[in-house]
Amino acid sequence: MDPLSQTEAASSLTDGQEAAGSANSANGHANGANGANGANGANGTNGSNGSANGKANGANGANGSPPNGHGSSSVIQQRVDSDFRNVLGKGLSVCRRNILTAGIFSFFVNVLLLAMPIYLFQLSDRVYTSRSTDTLIMLSLVVGGAIVAHVFLDMIRRFILMRVAVETEAKLGAPVLSAAAKASQNGSNREFQLLGDLQHLRHFITGPVILLMMDVPVAPVYLAATFLIHPDLGWIVGGTGLILFIIAVANQKLTAVPYTQANTFAMRANLAADAMARNSQVINAMGMIPEGVQIWGRETASSLKAHLAAQDRNIYMTGLSKLVRLFTQVAILGWGARLALSDQITGGMVIAASIIGSRALSPIEGTIEGWRSFIQARAAYARIKTLLENSPLNWERLRLPRPQGRVTVERILYVPPPTKKVILNGISFELEPGESLAIVGASGSGKSTLARMLVGSIIPTAGNVRLDRMDLRNWDPRQFGQSVGYLPQDVQLFPASIKANIARMREDVTDDMIFDAAELADVHEMISHFAHGYETQVLIDGSPLSGGQKQRIGLARAFFGDPRLVVLDEPNSNLDAPGELALANALSRAKRRNITVIAITQRPALLQSADKIMVIKEGTAQAIGKRDDIIPLLAANGAAKGAPAAPGSGTFQ
Repeated sequence: MDPLSQTEAASSLTDGQEAAGSANSANGHANGANGANGANGANGTNGSNGSANGKANGANGANGSPPNGHGSSSVIQQRVDSDFRNVLGKGLSVCRRNILTAGIFSFFVNVLLLAMPIYLFQLSDRVYTSRSTDTLIMLSLVVGGAIVAHVFLDMIRRFILMRVAVETEAKLGAPVLSAAAKASQNGSNREFQLLGDLQHLRHFITGPVILLMMDVPVAPVYLAATFLIHPDLGWIVGGTGLILFIIAVANQKLTAVPYTQANTFAMRANLAADAMARNSQVINAMGMIPEGVQIWGRETASSLKAHLAAQDRNIYMTGLSKLVRLFTQVAILGWGARLALSDQITGGMVIAASIIGSRALSPIEGTIEGWRSFIQARAAYARIKTLLENSPLNWERLRLPRPQGRVTVERILYVPPPTKKVILNGISFELEPGESLAIVGASGSGKSTLARMLVGSIIPTAGNVRLDRMDLRNWDPRQFGQSVGYLPQDVQLFPASIKANIARMREDVTDDMIFDAAELADVHEMISHFAHGYETQVLIDGSPLSGGQKQRIGLARAFFGDPRLVVLDEPNSNLDAPGELALANALSRAKRRNITVIAITQRPALLQSADKIMVIKEGTAQAIGKRDDIIPLLAANGAAKGAPAAPGSGTFQ
């Protein structure tokens, strides 16, 4: 298979799964429709409840695969989960076999190179003495054939390694990105740097160092050939090989730590550069470019110092190995000449021994010189392996029935590592399906942390967060994500169309589902004012949308797919009066659809749309109850502090 076809096959894996999932979801949608209406039941043929067959199908539609295309995505996710868990084992087994095949080809490639010293030996000891043209022609033809075979096999092993590199990156790319995205939910994006490790692996597999390392196992063959010429020459080559091996081990010991430090500092420098990119508007507006560059420069300087130290040591070892090898060549020629003078070997044997000895030692010397590439590739694979093996996506979970939206929070405690500060302490509440809760409190009281915990982005230190009685950690991540909507404080949209952003970048959805989410969030009218409507392209910086428009598109995304639980963190922080009204309408529609909504706010205007209110202070629930019972307490407390006394405007203090 050529690289292009392999890449296309790898990149189209998900497309193929989606196609299969879409084909299966056609039946899922049909069954869901039958289950919801009953076969012929919706038309009244068999009564309001529909036929028994319709009920059975309805049960499958309601409790099996979720509606709105979730059935197809569950098929996709099951296949993707299986690929993720097996990628380091079965997934890369073909790559390992191909590398072994390339190693076998390397053996024959190097054996065929023996033709050259044998040719020189035969020319010196047979052709020159016999002056036979026929012998010369036959020897030349045989050696020419060996050279053609050598070049052909060398090309094949390079083709194999190129395809191994492409397949390795194709198979590891999606799992690494998935695991990095899962790991980054704690707020760190350093795991995304591991995508660069995939490039290190690819460059190493296609580079010259791995070929030299594959040539090392053939060194005993050359050593044996040298012994056949004369044992003394064999001992010279063997002793030199042992010295070079000791140098290689010393090189590894001397350079491992500096190279590791250099990679660590380089990764931190990249994170600093990423932070500057994310905050480019802030650092330009407030003249913070020198400080940002200073932070990046500090990490880069540390990386360069460690890299320089490692390279210096590697150069010393490389120079020493080269010195040893060159002296070995002199020793072979000098001692061989002495043996020739005593008629123990011929002059042609001396030349042949010199060439064979050089071939035996050059892979070891080349490996020492390219040791840095091997160290980097090994460290890159170790980081990728650690990320994949420790990822929660490895845990297989039962796909539960579609949740109804019952939320239970049981005495949660959250102390983020490595600090000892308690962010949340002993918070408990329960919401029935369709109920809404507004969480209020001063800045820094832990509201946003609680919001992230309610959608599974962070795990409580103690206590439990449950959806339909099941702890969030025990839900299948994909199924849970399709059943939950989340609007964070800092709304970020993908560089794609408004339509794609509302659809959560999924391609297995219908336009009706997108329109339904836009209507529920009351953003259809706003979108219709854009020249291209739903096809309006959002750039990476969010333009042409304003902050409030991005927030409303994010709200529609949160309500996409008829979720059972929606968590909104400061959903009205950037909204104007029409936006506030649209938000209130959205919450009212969500209640009619029996969607459980938890909204975090510092603006009292949102409280009138909630069934219950919880007040948080310094990570502890100070009060929780029905809206009509809590609002007077808030008003009295606000009046005592001089804050707004009625839920109409202002913020909580």
